[in-house]
Amino acid sequence: MAGSEGLPRVAAFEKVSFEQFRKDWESDGKALEAADAYEEITLPKRATVGSAGYDFCSTEDFTLAPGESIKILTGIRARMLPGWVLMIFPRSGLGFKYRLQLDNTTGVIDQDYYGAPNEGHIQIKITNDSKSGKTVEIKRGMAFAQGVFLPFGITEDDNADGLRVGGLGSTEKGKF
Repeated sequence: MAGSEGLPRVAAFEKVSFEQFRKDWESDGKALEAADAYEEITLPKRATVGSAGYDFCSTEDFTLAPGESIKILTGIRARMLPGWVLMIFPRSGLGFKYRLQLDNTTGVIDQDYYGAPNEGHIQIKITNDSKSGKTVEIKRGMAFAQGVFLPFGITEDDNADGLRVGGLGSTEKGKF
């Protein structure tokens, strides 16, 4: 009964362009050379045929003491069929051991984010919320978050007609 046969193929992961990655990398003031980090980016993968989550790997080494945060530039974007969304969560083990949390609690990567001006570059900000003083250490290439594709629906009276004109957080600008 195990296996993934019969499941719909709804998305594909791709690397953003090196130019986009370097622009984001340099604007974040990262110490490692962008080219080195970009070269080692791996597309998210599932660990087993029964896994729902695709593991996102870190593009840099980092250590987070309790209360510290970091934004990880994954170098990844996701092309999805309409009606699907990519939800981002911390890896279960890291959440359980260190209370590693996404700063926005759950990442929502919309289908139209792929065409955003930043090429749909998925960036994940995490915090070590350990209440027991544990420091978490992640090495470049180590999985730290996971993405799950889910179908979504809309209401009967939905009349959304806006088009994405920005990247991260762009759908909220000017609304609140």
